[in-house]
Amino acid sequence: MDNRQASLRANNLSCIRDDRVLFSGLSFIVASRQVLLLEGKNGSGKTSLLRILCGFREADEGTIDWCGMPISDSRFHADMAYVGHLDGIKKELSVLENLKMALALSRPGRFTIEQALDKVHLAGYDDTPVQALSAGQKRRLSLARLLVTHNILWILDEPFTSLDKQGIKLIESLMMEHVDDGGMIILTSHHDMALHGADVQRINLSQCH
Repeated sequence: MDNRQASLRANNLSCIRDDRVLFSGLSFIVASRQVLLLEGKNGSGKTSLLRILCGFREADEGTIDWCGMPISDSRFHADMAYVGHLDGIKKELSVLENLKMALALSRPGRFTIEQALDKVHLAGYDDTPVQALSAGQKRRLSLARLLVTHNILWILDEPFTSLDKQGIKLIESLMMEHVDDGGMIILTSHHDMALHGADVQRINLSQCH
C-alpha cells in the first residue's frame, strides 16, 4: 500500500471500565504524515484507547476503519506496529535474535538489522542478552523493531519511558523520519515533544465525556 493513501478513522468511540465512562463520542481521522498525541490525566483512558485502536479489545460503542474498511476486514494488523508500556522483547534472547524474530513475523522495513541497531545506538550489541541491557537500551531495542519491519502506523504508549535526554532526541528524530516518509503515529506521552514541522493533532481524553 502507498503510505500516502492510508488513513485511520475512529467514529463515536466510547469506553467503559468498572462501570465508569472513560471517554465517549470520540471521533478523529489520522492520515499519512500526521501524528496524534493523546493527552489526559491518569485514568482518563489513554492506554485503553490505544488497545482499542490496536484491536486488543473492542470499544463499547463506535467503529474504527483502516483505509475505508473495518479494521477486522482490512490489512490493518499487517500495517500497524504497537509498542506498549512493556518493551515487548524476549529477555532470554540476544539483541540480534529479538530483531530476527520481529522480522520473521512481519515484512522487512527500510532498514536492515545492522542499520537499525546503529540508528538506536546499539551497534555492537548484537550478541548481548537482553537481560544484560539497561532500561533505556531495552526501550531503544523495542523501538528498533519498528525500523526493521514495514509498518505504516506506529502506535506508541509512552515511548520515551526510561530514556535520557539523548535517547529522547533520538526517538524524536526517528519519529520525524517515519512521518516524513509518509507514515503516521498515534501516541501517549507526558513528554513535551519536539516534532518541529510535523502535523500534530492533540486530543485530551479528560475532556471526552
